[in-house]
Amino acid sequence: MLQIRYGVGMILGLSILTDLSANNNVTQEKPVVITATRTPQTADASLTSMTVITREDIERQQVRSIQDLFRGLPGISISNSGGAGKLTDVFMRGTESDHVLVMINNIKVGSATSGTTAFENIPIDQIERIEIVRGPRSSLYGSEAIGGVIHIFTRKGGGEKLTPSFNFGGGTYGTLEGSASLSRSWQQGWLNLTASGIGTRGFNSCNGTDTAGCFTFEPDRDGYRNVAGSFRGGYRFQNGLEIDGNFTQSSGKTEYDGSFVNKATMMQQVFGGTARYSPTHFWRVSLIGGLSREDSDNFLGRTFLTRFNTARTTISVLNEFTINPNHRLTIGMDFQNDRVNSTEAFTVNSRTNWGVFAQHQATIAKHDFLFSIRHDDNQQFGSRVTGNASWGYPLTENIRLLANFGSAFKAPTFNELYFPGSSNPNLRPEDSRSYEFGSRGKTSFGDWSLNFFENNIYHLIAFDSTTFTTINIDQARIRGLEGIINGQIKEWIFNTNVTLMDTQNRSDELNRGNILPRRAEQSFRINVDRQFGPYMLGTTLLVEGQRYDNIANTLKLDSYIKFDLRAEYTINKHWRLQGRIENLFNERYETAAFFNQPGRNFIAMVRYQP
Repeated sequence: MLQIRYGVGMILGLSILTDLSANNNVTQEKPVVITATRTPQTADASLTSMTVITREDIERQQVRSIQDLFRGLPGISISNSGGAGKLTDVFMRGTESDHVLVMINNIKVGSATSGTTAFENIPIDQIERIEIVRGPRSSLYGSEAIGGVIHIFTRKGGGEKLTPSFNFGGGTYGTLEGSASLSRSWQQGWLNLTASGIGTRGFNSCNGTDTAGCFTFEPDRDGYRNVAGSFRGGYRFQNGLEIDGNFTQSSGKTEYDGSFVNKATMMQQVFGGTARYSPTHFWRVSLIGGLSREDSDNFLGRTFLTRFNTARTTISVLNEFTINPNHRLTIGMDFQNDRVNSTEAFTVNSRTNWGVFAQHQATIAKHDFLFSIRHDDNQQFGSRVTGNASWGYPLTENIRLLANFGSAFKAPTFNELYFPGSSNPNLRPEDSRSYEFGSRGKTSFGDWSLNFFENNIYHLIAFDSTTFTTINIDQARIRGLEGIINGQIKEWIFNTNVTLMDTQNRSDELNRGNILPRRAEQSFRINVDRQFGPYMLGTTLLVEGQRYDNIANTLKLDSYIKFDLRAEYTINKHWRLQGRIENLFNERYETAAFFNQPGRNFIAMVRYQP
């Protein structure tokens, strides 16, 4: 159980440290973010807990996948079923993997059947920036944002002329990968084209038996192939109208172990566009529309078995009103349609959702406030009202106090509502109430934050093994602490965080009081990098505590420590060589029972950028 007094002591200690170093504070340009409020603001101005990952961070850490990038981040647990291209679930602040809303370039993505996003098929080379907002955001986005929001932005154009860049490399498990891009920006426009590919023979993904794990024994290599491409472009007209469009597609093939299916071909596709215009100096209107698709064909050997194709169409209208410098009002409308095309006979294959919301951002006598409210009308479950309230106050010049309250909901998926033989069309949406208190500040070497949160989730959807149907029964209470320190001391760049969580099943069943499965109770991560002339050396240390793989808490996954090393050599201003050793001490661990994770492995990469 977390003890609040320990956290208060940490806040006081950090506050003293901040005050002592305030005179030597280093001012750094903060990125502009949009996910927390759906409007542009600096990261410092945000009243929410968030993490921003840039392209520079990705390349410096030499991460090769989303799971590699996310593992050990504040409030996040990763479950992976056997390496590259295998099922990867993201749990945020102890909530379920389908409680995290995922967007790519302002367009909602994810499978309407499973309710999750295939992170394993999102190529890391296509990403420019990621904004991770922790805590409920249903009052702005509707369903799915109980745990938070992950917003991925693909590569954007730059350079005064058409500029090429590329990278190519390979390593352990017969891995080959590379990407190439062309980009340009000019006074009124910009564009980027990026293509990437990866192929690996992989390793044996599962060490299960006929009665456990993948329910088969297939001691073979389970490979993965993926080819992806993306486009982003935009233009600003003389009258102030801004338009931009984007397209991404990722197609892959993966092999895994299983008694029912053991091969799959997948395709993710996102198409979207935005138009922005300011009729007056205080009013800005934005029109956002797009389509996302997730397709999957599943095989046993060479025999085709099932197909799941889902499509999500979204249209949003946002009106931003700057009443004065201290008051900002946002009024918006969202339309969403989900469709399913499958070999399985779903009783319903389409549904729509309409949502309207309002948000007020205000500053009154040094106090910052944010209030938002939203009404959703869903074709299947009817109406839902959610809200959020946030407060911020500068305790000193370098310390800020924060508090958040939010309600959220998650609509049942098509599998839960309509899948033949095991669904329940009478399911209620899952509801949550969340509280958060924290503080953040600046020091001479960087910045820090400390947050306490509690999330109570009601009407959790569970599978009833006695009736073989989905039902509303479970409840959960999640408490946690997140501590973050980022900065630079001389030539040393470091990012460190710790997450402590207490997740409890609060249902009236035998499992009451048990820990929710596949969430690590403790997590610690530190990245350290230093430049030595043309050389850069870095390391990542990840420590994750034990977790359980099942609701009954009878199958325990041990804690583990993973240590990575990386190096970079700058040949000249255009060429760089990179190398990375992952899992240096060959730690054996699992994030999903019976599914293997990579042992000691390496990759080398050459990069070119004018």
